[in-house]
Amino acid sequence: MRSYDLGQVSLLVLEKHLLVRRLLTDVFSEFGVPTVHSTPNPEMAWDLFKQFQIDLILCDWAHGLDGMAFLTRVRQDQESSDPFVPVIICTANTEFQHVCTARDRGMTEYLAKPVSAKTIYSRLCAAIENNRPFIRISDFFGPDRRRHGDELYGGFDRRKRRAG
Repeated sequence: MRSYDLGQVSLLVLEKHLLVRRLLTDVFSEFGVPTVHSTPNPEMAWDLFKQFQIDLILCDWAHGLDGMAFLTRVRQDQESSDPFVPVIICTANTEFQHVCTARDRGMTEYLAKPVSAKTIYSRLCAAIENNRPFIRISDFFGPDRRRHGDELYGGFDRRKRRAG
């Protein structure tokens, strides 16, 4: 993994559990991140997001904390201060359907709990290094969900495959 200077980065952590919030704040401090806003409350997170320049959001998705609603609000709400901000979903919901749901709501990266400093840093690096273009199609707005080019088709619409 590359080493990045995170000395100018401002993060927002929306996390239900106090101990996990403290752990994440401590980890980001060790990474050199000077500003970490954290809360268990989506409304307070929304206010922080609108009030401060936020460079990246780490968002929980758990029973009692609807991270998908918050993600949708960041991406779709008219009052969103930055619908393009990278959002890492950090959750214990690890089934394939959960990953697909988060992807289809516009997440940038997915991080399965339990987390380690190494996995957190790897997702930060992925958010920095894999700057995918944003697209708007019907009710979706977010990073292009197609992560890899299809070598079987070189045309405009990569979803279609050549016959025979």
